[in-house]
Amino acid sequence: MADIFLYDAVRTPRGKAKPDGGLGALTPHELVKQQIDALQLRVDAAANAPEALLLGCIGQVGDQGGHIALVSKLHAGLPDACAAQSINNYCASGLTAIGQAAAMVGSGQAQSVFAGGVECMSRVPFMGDKASYYSDETFPTRTRYIPVVLAADRLAATEGFSRSELDSVALASQQKAAAAETNPSLTRSRIPTGRLDAEECIRPKTDAASLASMSPAFGALQGQYAGALGGETFAPLHTLSHAPPVCDGAAIALVGGAGLGTPRARILSFAESGGDPVASLTAGFAAMDKALAHAGLTLADMDRIEFMESFAVTIARFLRDRDVDQARVNVSGGHIAKGHPMGAVVRS
Repeated sequence: MADIFLYDAVRTPRGKAKPDGGLGALTPHELVKQQIDALQLRVDAAANAPEALLLGCIGQVGDQGGHIALVSKLHAGLPDACAAQSINNYCASGLTAIGQAAAMVGSGQAQSVFAGGVECMSRVPFMGDKASYYSDETFPTRTRYIPVVLAADRLAATEGFSRSELDSVALASQQKAAAAETNPSLTRSRIPTGRLDAEECIRPKTDAASLASMSPAFGALQGQYAGALGGETFAPLHTLSHAPPVCDGAAIALVGGAGLGTPRARILSFAESGGDPVASLTAGFAAMDKALAHAGLTLADMDRIEFMESFAVTIARFLRDRDVDQARVNVSGGHIAKGHPMGAVVRS
């Protein structure tokens, strides 16, 4: 297999998912175009004619419908021959796009691919596709849909996490994110977009006392999804401060073979994994282990580790169960502080 390189990656600041949010006035395809424009200015001319645009996006309806990757390709003025793929793999969509780009390059199908994602939750809210699956009671209990925040509360109860442990990781995310705003090396991939040149969702005044004062926010969902839970109940723990803010954002990376300039990194391994639907936030652990095994590496070999803060319980579980230097984990903060633009995420 040919060597695979990540030449550069850019992203928007993350804007609050409100019509008056910092990115709210921009369409999803405009967010993508601005990131493509910025990326093309940063890479050598040989990389400016990608053979494909792979774009993750969960809410592929309304403003994000009509094959959002194709719409974005046309709006950005990419070559007619550039293929376009819109990918919905839930919150891993942007990373799946990167992985598929790496597979295309490694197998010789392409030499230069733009890959990333977009999600404008101010325009297409969570569950905006209104899929019948969300309320379909014909599925077996263990495979019925439950909202991910309910899965987070269930995982916290099952794994025995305390409220103080959740508070601790939420505070660390906010503190790291606030500190990153003054560190140019941690913001070099961020492109001023719309009215934003900084993260809009960070709460820099967060402290331990304010976190401890908040009440669990999602307990009522247990009654709403009692059938899917099979009568199971548990103490709710996650507050709004333990959940990533909904937001708008887009990100694009250039993945390619040798000879496109000076790369930022070489991609050694990529892996995905499914998981137990009853514990829907655990598949990332399995995927990480597969990727490390394929590369012949361990977490101890990593200078930087990005682990998705889908909710406080996931990062708390990672830090509890894996022998890692916490100073190397999510060094610029994570989703809990910055927000989670679902399918747009290619890095924290």
